[in-house]
Amino acid sequence: MMQKMKGMVFIIFSAMSFGAIAIFAKTAYQAGSDPISVLFFRFSIASIVMIPWIILGKISFPRGRYLLGLILMGGIGYVGMSFCYFTALTMASAGLVAILLYLYPAIVTFFSALLFEEQMTRAKILALCLAIFGTFLTIGPEGGGRFLGILLAMSAPFIYAAYILTGSRILKQVPVLSSSTVIMVSASLVFGGAVLIQGLHLPNTWVGWGGILGIALFSTVFAIVTFFAGLERVGPTNASVLSTFEPITTVVLASLFFGEEVGLLRIIGGSLILVAVVLLARGEFKSTSLQRQ
Repeated sequence: MMQKMKGMVFIIFSAMSFGAIAIFAKTAYQAGSDPISVLFFRFSIASIVMIPWIILGKISFPRGRYLLGLILMGGIGYVGMSFCYFTALTMASAGLVAILLYLYPAIVTFFSALLFEEQMTRAKILALCLAIFGTFLTIGPEGGGRFLGILLAMSAPFIYAAYILTGSRILKQVPVLSSSTVIMVSASLVFGGAVLIQGLHLPNTWVGWGGILGIALFSTVFAIVTFFAGLERVGPTNASVLSTFEPITTVVLASLFFGEEVGLLRIIGGSLILVAVVLLARGEFKSTSLQRQ
């Protein structure tokens, strides 16, 4: 039971960290940077932080097929999802991009049941439905944007769902910190290649650099480590539902920093998301109790 609770806390903290990423990204864009440059700095700085941590902690790196799987997760899965999401933010409204990204819990749930035969209780189904509906209300229906931005935003949840499902299997066999580092380094190398092709666009203000550091340290190192730590404890479907704390964080921060209005629909949506989390937590307690009996 304690492991499940720890996992839930890790995922919620991770979601809140990821929720801040749109604020940091917009700050960097306003200072003259672009998605490729921001993502290169994001994963490069994160790698520089993580590698000494792994070495000093004498944590072993994964090998063989697990190492290959993590390299592919970082170099293809995380790169693909990040590129789609960050580029979509420049072509479509943040609300629309977030709505489309948060289709991924339904995608994860479907493929978890189809491929891995994960048990879907009525409580999980209800929690998932509430979370998805609450996410739509929280973000709001007013989004719009260019067709390419919408297409990129629609691609992100499918890539992210595959990333989560793959990670839930690999991470049962390898240390969380070292696997996260491999993913970050792989993504950094791919975006480094992209920077060599298109050039590097540096922020022209200290606030812009602060946005990049916020993305790298808070919304990447902290967010990824806590997400994986939670994922291996609660599973992909539960992690997907709990991750809906992300839009709540985004809405609150957008209101504070950009003056975006928090209307009734967003209040109702946030409440539904919290109800979903409570239902999920109760389901985990009951499951643990039955297993002990």
